[in-house]
Amino acid sequence: MIHPSELAFDIDGVIADTMTLFIDIAGKNFGIHDIRYEDIKEYSLHGIAGIDALTMVKIIDCILGGKYSGTLDPLDGAPAVLQKLNQKHCPTLFVTARPDADQAREWILNTLSLAQECFEVVATGSFDDKREVLLSRGIKYFVEDRLETCFTLSKAGIHPIVFKQPWNRKPHPFCEVENWQELESLIFLG
Repeated sequence: MIHPSELAFDIDGVIADTMTLFIDIAGKNFGIHDIRYEDIKEYSLHGIAGIDALTMVKIIDCILGGKYSGTLDPLDGAPAVLQKLNQKHCPTLFVTARPDADQAREWILNTLSLAQECFEVVATGSFDDKREVLLSRGIKYFVEDRLETCFTLSKAGIHPIVFKQPWNRKPHPFCEVENWQELESLIFLG
């Protein structure tokens, strides 16, 4: 069992259903309607058929800037597990490669209904910089959906837990969870 004080979470693709929002923005704002969630096989997104590089940048900017009409929903089960976790352990640490923590912090407050004093969001601006933040906080386990980050963290002695997504289906040696219910079963909440 993982003690909550040794655990931290990525946001996009682990807590936030960012790829569904990406697909929604591509359709509504750019008329690209032939992308399915399960077709996204690479984290980088640059290989998605039918989307040129400039459009890709515009869609990502919409997400990072909070400029979209759709909804960024949480992944099924995330709010309930995180609320339960916050009742037992406070604060919960979220580490994201986003360049700015403010939008993520507001989304967590409004969507997950976590109390502001019960979580912290650290925005690193880089996937590689997550390692230093986690090491400095004594984090031993990190829930992540990007395999490249998992390998980097593992080399530093942090145990990645891969949150299963279509873009991380390559072979890897890490613990993997299918959903938030499986993840909850790994966390000591007693």
